[in-house]
Amino acid sequence: MSSSMRDIDERTNLTNNNQFELLLFRLGEAEHSGQSELFGINVFKVREILVMPPVTTVVGADPSILGMADIRGQVIPVIDLPRLVGCKPRGGLGILLVTEYARSTQGFAVEAVEEIVRLEWNQVHSAEASVRTGHVTSIAKLEGGPDGADGGAAAARLVQVLDVEQILRDVLPTRQPDVDPGEVGPQLQLRPGARVIAADDSALARGLIEQGLKALGAPVVMTKSGKEAWELLDRIAAEAASHGRPIHDDVALVLTDLEMPEMDGFTLTRKIKADSRLKSLPVVIHSSLSGEASEEHVRKVGADAYVAKFVAKELADTIRTVLSR
Repeated sequence: MSSSMRDIDERTNLTNNNQFELLLFRLGEAEHSGQSELFGINVFKVREILVMPPVTTVVGADPSILGMADIRGQVIPVIDLPRLVGCKPRGGLGILLVTEYARSTQGFAVEAVEEIVRLEWNQVHSAEASVRTGHVTSIAKLEGGPDGADGGAAAARLVQVLDVEQILRDVLPTRQPDVDPGEVGPQLQLRPGARVIAADDSALARGLIEQGLKALGAPVVMTKSGKEAWELLDRIAAEAASHGRPIHDDVALVLTDLEMPEMDGFTLTRKIKADSRLKSLPVVIHSSLSGEASEEHVRKVGADAYVAKFVAKELADTIRTVLSR
């Protein structure tokens, strides 16, 4: 087995323990504080890390687009990440992160890469209630670190995890409508009172999911993490059991993202499939993580289907297929 395949297998297996790896990088000094803060991105989404290659400026592009770069024969947009989040690099933009998100490849220019750290998802907390910008989806808390000035342990470091889906939508907007009701096909025929439980930590993704399910005529309850979805399902199952009715009277399907604070989609799916009250519920994983490694692990944890973000028709077709079983 090649070293790259071993790396993929090892990172995939982290999900068995609700863990993942985060690539830490810096973007320069923040405008409001002058400090150089840590930012993070899931290693699974990083294809390669390069010294900044030549970039060709594109006339009329968004100001946050540096231009285009030829990476191994593939021409990709290069996004000026410091400019987008309001930072000023002290030493220039020296590194390019080549990433794969939701069917697209792009480069993010950053000041410097720090390290890769292994975390549990319960060390990641939603930033939605406390951070106004839509570019930060969560805050990761890193334990330990170098000793403080007084010789004691330093305070935990905080890392801002970027909402890349929102960033890409802002700087590379699509001209197509998010959801075209004429393309999603016929509406779902659900049991009266049954709804879809959906989990996603991105506000952008939640809005798109709600639009898509509304076009399908499916009631939906949105949650912001796997933990929140699990707690909701647990309450619904307990109430259904107390009234002697099957869970399918209340829940038609669970739709979940993979990367979420507190509990990821892999762990949520395993918990559902291991619970005698819930295991018959169909689970569809809807994620910007792509590639054979992710899709293979989706099958291993017992999910009924996987669909990449975000094409409304494909999501609708996948849901219809799963429910028809």
